[in-house]
Amino acid sequence: MTAQDIDGKSIAAAVRAELTEKLASLPDGSSKPGLAVMLVGERKDSQTYVRMKQKACADCGMDSFLCTYPDDDKLNEELLLAQIKDWNEDPKVHGILVQLPLPKKIDEATILEAVLPAKDVDGLHPANAAKLFNTATHAGAAKLDWKDMTSIPFHIPCTPQGCIELLDRIGCDIEGKNAVVIGRSNLVGLPVAMLLLHRNATVTIVHSRTKSVEDVVRNADIVVAAVGRAHMVTKSYLKPGCTVIDVGINSVDAPGTKRGYRLVGDVKYDEAKEIAEWITPVPGGVGPMTIAMLLRNTWNGWRRTTEEK
Repeated sequence: MTAQDIDGKSIAAAVRAELTEKLASLPDGSSKPGLAVMLVGERKDSQTYVRMKQKACADCGMDSFLCTYPDDDKLNEELLLAQIKDWNEDPKVHGILVQLPLPKKIDEATILEAVLPAKDVDGLHPANAAKLFNTATHAGAAKLDWKDMTSIPFHIPCTPQGCIELLDRIGCDIEGKNAVVIGRSNLVGLPVAMLLLHRNATVTIVHSRTKSVEDVVRNADIVVAAVGRAHMVTKSYLKPGCTVIDVGINSVDAPGTKRGYRLVGDVKYDEAKEIAEWITPVPGGVGPMTIAMLLRNTWNGWRRTTEEK
């Protein structure tokens, strides 16, 4: 068996094309979805990510707003909180994204919690996290349609949402499958586990204290690797015919190449290809989906605001 690649670039492009078509169909004079981004400090990777997000907004017809702050003596939490307050009150802004990480002297939780949950397109506000972790299984509870992410009335974290979108676009039936998530971070591991659970998978979370990790993972029909360890998952971990979603992005030395390094995932791709049915490459798998889901969250925020009016 040779696994088929899950082409995140093509799927992300399809999602963005769908949004572009929706925006193009709006009546003349209509408001547009607007994404506001806060960039603090001079990290090159953060600057690159922000440029990519702004370009993606422009390409599909969304408005974007950017505020940058140097990491100097004038930087403080009050300055950032004041800007977030302005964006919270600005009707042209439907999504607010604080580019992480922030400098150590800034408390990330304080800044993230200042964003209105309705504009928290990263899905990191405690109110949005609480809604994601509410399974609503008791009698009489309102049921959400987790097969239609655009119908969910709150923001879902972008990378976990992108993982589920990839599974849906390749026709993977999640219900009833055994799914193993490797990693328990608030950013990916826990929310993607909840999304799989909402789709009626049987979910196991593997972490650094799990015993017999290889045996646990080998039982999975769906493996989501989000631990941040290069090539941790080899083919001996995998069940024949499984689907592998590799969220990891790790740099390893590559002497003789122009950059001197290359990007690899948490899964040993060449080995996994021999046993899995589907697999995401790194790069080109989950990564492109994150920005596509960010745009979709911004659209959803705009749509919900418009419907309320």
